[in-house]
Amino acid sequence: MIELDSEWEAVRLGDVVQNVTRRAASVSESTPVVGLEHLDRDSLLVSEWGTPEGQSSFTRAFTPGCTLFGKRRAYQRKSGYVDFAGICSGDVLVFEARQGRVLPRYLPLLVRNEEFYQRAMMTSVGSLSPRTSWKELAKYEFLLPGLAEQHRIADLLWSFERAARAKVTALEAAREVELAALSELYDEPEWPVRRVADVGEVQLGMKREPNVHEGSHLRPYLRVANVGDDELFLDNVLEMNFTPKVFSKYVLRPKDILLNEGQSLEFLGRAAMYRGEIENCCFQMTLLRFRAGEEVLPEFALGWFRRCQRLGAFARVAKRTTSIAHLPAGLLSAQPIPVPPLSVQRRVVERLEAARELRTTLAADLTQTRSLMQRTLNLLLQGPEAVAGGASTAVGVSNG
Repeated sequence: MIELDSEWEAVRLGDVVQNVTRRAASVSESTPVVGLEHLDRDSLLVSEWGTPEGQSSFTRAFTPGCTLFGKRRAYQRKSGYVDFAGICSGDVLVFEARQGRVLPRYLPLLVRNEEFYQRAMMTSVGSLSPRTSWKELAKYEFLLPGLAEQHRIADLLWSFERAARAKVTALEAAREVELAALSELYDEPEWPVRRVADVGEVQLGMKREPNVHEGSHLRPYLRVANVGDDELFLDNVLEMNFTPKVFSKYVLRPKDILLNEGQSLEFLGRAAMYRGEIENCCFQMTLLRFRAGEEVLPEFALGWFRRCQRLGAFARVAKRTTSIAHLPAGLLSAQPIPVPPLSVQRRVVERLEAARELRTTLAADLTQTRSLMQRTLNLLLQGPEAVAGGASTAVGVSNG
């Protein structure tokens, strides 16, 4: 159990943290550039960055030991500790711990704390792209332990971070194995090939219009934001009015496959299977639904669609606008799909399922570790009474 000291004091962020606004003295081609897209809401450490090319507005300098915090759209929870020097976007605040008050490696825990995020969101201003400010965040009040206690808490939380990063590496390896299986298992030139429309039904989702958000037949529906690569994101599902007349046309059945119809070119055609997660769920026009017929197994078709997306087959036939690419129902219907005997399809699906199970198990383990880390962080930063009540459990789980 963590041994407690009594050196906790109520402080404001501005009393113990400095907001760094200095500009970089010089920038070279190798200078790391950090934007909001490089800050990971799940990691304490910034491990990705870009280059200065085309980023003339990125001039704010940071040094090793600083913590970066995304002030724009604070609800995205973008922050991270840097162990290198570089420059960053003006939408990123650079926090530097005041010597003798806060340990640099304790500072990212402060800004990852749930209470701090609530403060950032509460003080954000703007409708389309809300931003908070250092002036408002500097007023954030919290309990700060002494340096010895900061060391102990930081040691525990950074041990979570190391465990999570090891699991990220394992998960990335599992994804590579799965992608290799998708590539190899369908590479059979002797298989008969049909059109997608010949082996199943392709349907575009219902158009979202202002008047469909009211009515007596509101139903949950999935949109492009809900569909990833073999993954459905169901934490933000909206509703529309699907009257009985159209409900039967757009309702989803287990094993229906959803593909992104309108997306950035990189993600166009991302596919996932609906497995009955939400009762009476429908889908919007930004998605296409493929419902397999008798000649093709839904899981086999899903693997083929994922392979097409990964290899750029959908991107090559897409209809493009200025920022969004489209995969109309007619184009998907006309795409080729191999249709070997069902016995062969089952063998392919069994191989794919083994790779998928490994990946999903590792992903669930990583999610659990990150969730436990966040709960532990929120608990420990509440103060000595909260630590006394819950730290022994957190340490036991972490060490296990």
